[in-house]
Amino acid sequence: MEADESGTRATVTEALSFDVSPTETSQDATLAEQRVAQLRHVPLLLGAMHILCALALLIYSFVSADADMARAVAGPLGLAVALDLAAAAVIRYRERLGLPPHGVTRLICGYVALVSGLWAMFSHSASANPAMAATGLMPLLIGAGVTTTAIVAIESPPITILCSLVGTVASALFAERASLVLGIAGLSLVIVAYSIAGARTMIAGARRRLQLDSDAQKALRFVIEFENSGRGWFWESNSQGTLSYVSQQLADDFNCEPAALLGRQFTDLLSVGASGEGPLREERTLGFHLSARFPFSDVVVRAASSEDIHWSLSGNPVFDDLGRFLGFRGIGTDLTEQRRSEQEISRLARFDSLTGLPNRALMRQTLDEALRNAATRQKGCTLFLIDLDRFKNVNDTLGHPVGDALLRQVAQRLTSVMGDHGKIGRLGGDEFKAVLPGTVETGLLESLARTLIERVSQPYLIEGHRVTIGASVGIAIGDPGRCCADSLVRNADLALYAAKGDGRGKHKFYEPSMHSEAAERQLLENDLGQALDRNELWVAYQPIVRTAGEEVCGFEALVRWKHPSRGAIGPDKFVPLAEECGLIGRIGQWVLRTALAEAANWPDQVRIAVNLSPIQFNDPSIVEIVGAALKDSGVRAERLELELTEGVFLAESDATDETFAKLKKLGVRLALDDFGTGYSSMRYLKKAPFDKIKIDQSFVRGAASSLNRNGAIIRAIVTLAESLDMDTTAEGVETHDDLHLIRELGVSQVQGYIFGRPVGWEEARAIANSTRVEAEGFDCIREPRLRLMRRAIAAFGAERSEIRLRNISAMGALVECDQSVTPGQTMTIDIVGVGPVIGAVRWAQAGMFGLQFTEMFDLARLAPKVGSNGQPTNSGWHQVRNSRKTA
Repeated sequence: MEADESGTRATVTEALSFDVSPTETSQDATLAEQRVAQLRHVPLLLGAMHILCALALLIYSFVSADADMARAVAGPLGLAVALDLAAAAVIRYRERLGLPPHGVTRLICGYVALVSGLWAMFSHSASANPAMAATGLMPLLIGAGVTTTAIVAIESPPITILCSLVGTVASALFAERASLVLGIAGLSLVIVAYSIAGARTMIAGARRRLQLDSDAQKALRFVIEFENSGRGWFWESNSQGTLSYVSQQLADDFNCEPAALLGRQFTDLLSVGASGEGPLREERTLGFHLSARFPFSDVVVRAASSEDIHWSLSGNPVFDDLGRFLGFRGIGTDLTEQRRSEQEISRLARFDSLTGLPNRALMRQTLDEALRNAATRQKGCTLFLIDLDRFKNVNDTLGHPVGDALLRQVAQRLTSVMGDHGKIGRLGGDEFKAVLPGTVETGLLESLARTLIERVSQPYLIEGHRVTIGASVGIAIGDPGRCCADSLVRNADLALYAAKGDGRGKHKFYEPSMHSEAAERQLLENDLGQALDRNELWVAYQPIVRTAGEEVCGFEALVRWKHPSRGAIGPDKFVPLAEECGLIGRIGQWVLRTALAEAANWPDQVRIAVNLSPIQFNDPSIVEIVGAALKDSGVRAERLELELTEGVFLAESDATDETFAKLKKLGVRLALDDFGTGYSSMRYLKKAPFDKIKIDQSFVRGAASSLNRNGAIIRAIVTLAESLDMDTTAEGVETHDDLHLIRELGVSQVQGYIFGRPVGWEEARAIANSTRVEAEGFDCIREPRLRLMRRAIAAFGAERSEIRLRNISAMGALVECDQSVTPGQTMTIDIVGVGPVIGAVRWAQAGMFGLQFTEMFDLARLAPKVGSNGQPTNSGWHQVRNSRKTA
């Protein structure tokens, strides 16, 4: 329903039909409920009128002693009163009866019609009485009653119209004077018109009020929802600047109720000058706007609270219709969590979330600043790059949670070692970086590096696991004003690469030659990835001999690499490389299968020993791999001996013990290799089910010499092994006097050049099928010496002549030449295919002299390059073994 054009009143049609028609909107339904409630007094007032009329007639009949009239009017009036009571009850209990508002109005209309009918009956009865008729009061009384009904129900046009119509008709029927009829009719028309006009105005006004109430309720709900959402709150101040309204959320920041803040100055809630943007920030923004009565938006302030709370405030001045200032009204937003999040994001962008150390970006910034300061103060800057050794093994075997805990402990140790010397940070994974501004002293840097490696290498206890790792350090020193960050990082990375290639657990300073070494190592790594596919790897077998009868009891399988262009590459170079680049598992499995396939051709009592790297051992499928290789080869499990180093214990866990148990259940033998070189090998023997201890060659070589205590150490190891029911193997035996001592000390087996070097499968098969082998080698300890002839060029004054070298050792050589020399003379000789060597003449005679090298000479430099036919390719090379053998 629409209001009229003026917007102040409803239409006539609405006024006439609103109370008796169903509503179409919730707003009209509410209005209809209100209008029905206003009809409660209708039956009450009519009932009162009926009772008064009845009393008046009863008094008249009593005075006139007219009993017939009393009986005539008693019935209709009594029924009218009963209808009055019934109508009042319907209106009162309409909700229980389930009657809609328009239904109640219709019942009231029917009720009025019945009452009007009863008045007609009453008038008819009264007119039959001559005395009453003679008075002429009855028509007037009827018209007055009906009109009163209309006036009582004037708020509802349908009821008013019905009452007026009945009253007019009744007066016309019973009144003898026309003037009375016209008077009642005119009054009825006025009442009806007034009722319609009032209804129109009331309906339109009620609708406006309901709309305003609805809008106010919506606004209130929005306010409540906004406040409850925690996204903001409202505030209001009066013209004096005191708070007249605050939200609960604002009061919560001060741990009080909103009422406690009312009446306080709004500025008292602010901590002036604490927003972080200058001490006068609020005075120039919020304070200025409040005093100048200007609107403001998104002004960041800090609350005058014990906690670090920040708000963003917005407000507008409020004026009345006359332009008088009433105060401010606005909203506020809590920025505390947002600022904390921003600070956390900033921290995460600059610090490592796991260790709390500066991350790669912050460390690069630190390095740049250190280099700028170095250029200004003319002081150098040093960079450490630190890489953890064997950390990947810990992650793979014990899981990432243990790895994360390990990194946190490593970070603490690195920080404590570095102290005030520099800043330590984590680059990611197991890589760390340290910047040491102003520190360039080599001695101090070496001491820091050694301490750092030592501290990191000490065992860790994490979730019941004893973990041992190591560290390698690359060091680069930057000259002030001559070095940039990129070059310093590159140099430190090359130094780290060299430290890892040198056996790990070491530190290296950057040297210019490392560029070529790194490139060479990268090429070697690329070639190693294809070595298996190209059949460049092969397995050599070194015999293991029983000391008692010198019969062969087994072979150790050793992997070798014959590069198509570089020649033979030692395992000390490519095996660590294979571990770094993840190829050791594939290569190790190939060696295991190849060795077992060859061992199938040997006598049943001859064993095969295969090295198992820590990475292979910690592979969850290692037991299945070994079992499958044994099954495919047909070799008995007890003929396979797996040689392990203490590296398998660096991440001790239940998985390590479980792997040991499964391998023993498989039936293979286990040997602890390089025994004595670790710092805790004794503890390993206590818990691991080894069958053999291999004594490292560093204890065996020269054991017969009285200048060392190696013999006593070997004796202790043998005693320990015998008490644990283990065999012993001495590695690196080369001389007969060492062999004799090994026998006396009770070592079970011998492995070394004295019984044979590693050989190919054909020669190994022949040795395996022989009854015994004969020991060859020197009688006693002496400096290794090669009896050979090698060409060289030497300068004799301004003349350069060719000379010949014989019996080259690490300390010197015998030189044949036609030139005369003087003892004590220093000279440089250029050995063909090797390079320059400096030495001093010790003695001289006709045609030859003895040359003592100024530095130890590496005899490996004389090793010939082997061609595809297996023969040396070096020009002028000839070598024979020393003829001084045992009888």
